[in-house]
Amino acid sequence: MTIHDWSTGPYPARVRIAVAEKNLRSRINFVSVDLTKGEHKKPEFLAKNYSGTLPVLELDDGTFIAECTAITEYLDGLDGSPTLTGATSREKGLIHMMSKRAELELLDAISVYFHHATPGLGPHVEIYQNAEWGFRQRDKALRGMAYFDGVLKKQPFIAGDFFSMADITVIGGLIFAGLVKLEVPAEYEALHAWYARMNERPSVKNRVTMSAPA
Repeated sequence: MTIHDWSTGPYPARVRIAVAEKNLRSRINFVSVDLTKGEHKKPEFLAKNYSGTLPVLELDDGTFIAECTAITEYLDGLDGSPTLTGATSREKGLIHMMSKRAELELLDAISVYFHHATPGLGPHVEIYQNAEWGFRQRDKALRGMAYFDGVLKKQPFIAGDFFSMADITVIGGLIFAGLVKLEVPAEYEALHAWYARMNERPSVKNRVTMSAPA
């Protein structure tokens, strides 16, 4: 399998963490797509992913799977023993719910802030910007941090008692927050403590360098 991504990107980080958690590194070939040069918006890449976003999983039969949730779902099911997306209907429901909330309230909000209220990826990529909208989304992301802090005061992981895709999505959000220098408020102690624990996981700690040959 091939994964088209950008090693330091927050969205690619979600799939890289899933690859490591599922011990699939030896089966993956990484191909770098340079976001700073806008390679993800060029016709040759859009032929792989209409949305022009990273990452994209390419299967040996020529199938392309985009969107982090879909890629993670595919990878998690390869061994017939899903550990990231849930084994029961209840687990699946909770994990997908919390992962979607993490996308809407944190990760995607920070993305809009980055692309609209900061220089983003530069003038060749950021053709249109609306700073007011960007700052509104920044504030939404801060509210999202407050929400997840409240969740983590009650349970050890985002969707319950074990590490899942929902945790990976929030990790992606906080990676993005770090890249744009949007600090998690100090009073969100549960979120800070959880993120410190997550950064000790090898899958998170080594997510960038894993693209080296297996």
